[in-house]
Amino acid sequence: MEDQSKTADAVLVDVTEVARMLGVSKQHVRRLADSGRMPAPRRLGQLVRWSKAEILKWCADGCPRVRPLRRVGR
Repeated sequence: MEDQSKTADAVLVDVTEVARMLGVSKQHVRRLADSGRMPAPRRLGQLVRWSKAEILKWCADGCPRVRPLRRVGR
């Protein structure tokens, strides 16, 4: 049973699945990732995937900003 939980933690999902999980468009997922407002995806060659466990934890934590805002002009 422990092996199944480790496998579930290692599941990678594409932008379509992340958008479905969050109830937003694929473009919005890309904007969130690019701005640092959600966990960064893994890049496997040309494939872009997110850790399903990381996205679920991020949601459970209230979707906090992942990277701090950059200060411009200082």
